[in-house]
Amino acid sequence: MPQIFELFIGLRYVRAKRRNHFISFISLISVAGVALGGAALITVLSVMNGFQQELRTRILGVVSHVQIVGAEEGLADWQNVAQIARRHPEVQAAAPFVAGEGMLVLDQAVKGAAIRGILPADESAVGEVAARMKRGTLEALRSGEFGIVLGAELARGIGASLGDKVTLIVPQGLVTPAGVMPRLKQFRVVGIFEVGMFEYDSGLALIHLEDAQRLYRLANEVSGVRLKLDDMERASAVAAELSRILGPGVWVSDWTRSHANFFRAVEIEKKVMFIILLLIVAVAAFNIVSTLVMAVTDKQADIAILRTLGASPGEIMKIFLVQGAWIGLLGTLLGVAGGVLLALNIDVVVPAIERLLGVRFLAKDVYYISELPSELRRGDVVAVAAVSLLLSLLATLYPSYRASQVNPAEALRYE
Repeated sequence: MPQIFELFIGLRYVRAKRRNHFISFISLISVAGVALGGAALITVLSVMNGFQQELRTRILGVVSHVQIVGAEEGLADWQNVAQIARRHPEVQAAAPFVAGEGMLVLDQAVKGAAIRGILPADESAVGEVAARMKRGTLEALRSGEFGIVLGAELARGIGASLGDKVTLIVPQGLVTPAGVMPRLKQFRVVGIFEVGMFEYDSGLALIHLEDAQRLYRLANEVSGVRLKLDDMERASAVAAELSRILGPGVWVSDWTRSHANFFRAVEIEKKVMFIILLLIVAVAAFNIVSTLVMAVTDKQADIAILRTLGASPGEIMKIFLVQGAWIGLLGTLLGVAGGVLLALNIDVVVPAIERLLGVRFLAKDVYYISELPSELRRGDVVAVAAVSLLLSLLATLYPSYRASQVNPAEALRYE
């Protein structure tokens, strides 16, 4: 059977001890190169997936999956809107909010901030702020007591701590005979949170919903309703469905619109890293070309004998295709195994390297993410394995074709 003959000879060439030890060394380098490239690709893609998921989780701990706001000013019938939204099978929870801006003043320190009025119980169901409290609790916000919860960086910026009284100045002024005067109110700090995103830790303050309605003169209106979904990847589809259900009186948006540029940039960076690291596999594929070219030169007499025994050029080509494919397959399998093991144990390997070298890759005082997150995805592993095998097979074509073109008479002239 021709297929068995070609496979047998090809594998025999792989196992045989060569007279030229340099060819064996280059073969090992080729296998190691493919394995290293595959392992690096899988590990880096897993770490980038982990970073993306970690950032997404932290952002969506503050930003809602889906947000429903009034088409014009506020949302008057927000209770009915929230009730309709909760009926959707993919909606976990809904919470009203009031969004505004203001300046926080403590002694001589002044800082601008985004003010969000919330109902503590409902907010805990749609966000992660309650779980990220460093001091105090979100439940300490009570209607009429004018308490305020500050982001950690915001509190540090104005020098505020629990129990301090800060003055909130809102842009909506009061018209008096002396002119337009800013409206201000004194709040007591009842909590400090840290979600790990500087944008929110340095510029967000939470107050009770009813206090916000009084401060911004909204009567019973709110700015909108925030929703948490079972699957945040379905946010766009759910937003479109709710928009059709609720009609033209409201505007429905989701997190993919509000942070589209950020997550698009992360995705582009991941693709660019894939292409860059793929060059490692490409270099290893060039090593396969070198290995087979030298093997063809070394085996010219064997090729000539096989041709005289009746082997066709196509069969000779398949013999060396088997040899090159075996190198690529072995390197790919080792790379996939090494990459998967490293990606699954990155939380153990990186601290061990840090202890060994006495360095800290992600210092807590510089980066909010102090540990390398990793999320291994089956699709990435399959893609890396497929590309590695494809490049390895492509690398075998030219040397195998050269082997098939060996002239028996010329090869045996000096034997």
